[in-house]
Amino acid sequence: MDFLKKFWPTCFKVEEKNVVSLIIQLVIFLVICAVVGWVISLLAAIPIIGLIFGLVGALMEIYSIVGIVLCVLKFLGIVK
Repeated sequence: MDFLKKFWPTCFKVEEKNVVSLIIQLVIFLVICAVVGWVISLLAAIPIIGLIFGLVGALMEIYSIVGIVLCVLKFLGIVK
């Protein structure tokens, strides 16, 4: 669990059975990942370094999906 808390600290701020804290964390994940994804998509259009930014964008998507799943699991009380 310490490994997960180290890389996804905001997910563990969700309180069990508290819908408001879940929605706040989900909005934070979605907005930040959307903005960063938009910037990365602009930078991925550059031919030389586009591949690197494409990989960073894919990693960002994986990070956000895992974060959203952890938020839901914390909300349901599966993850402590």
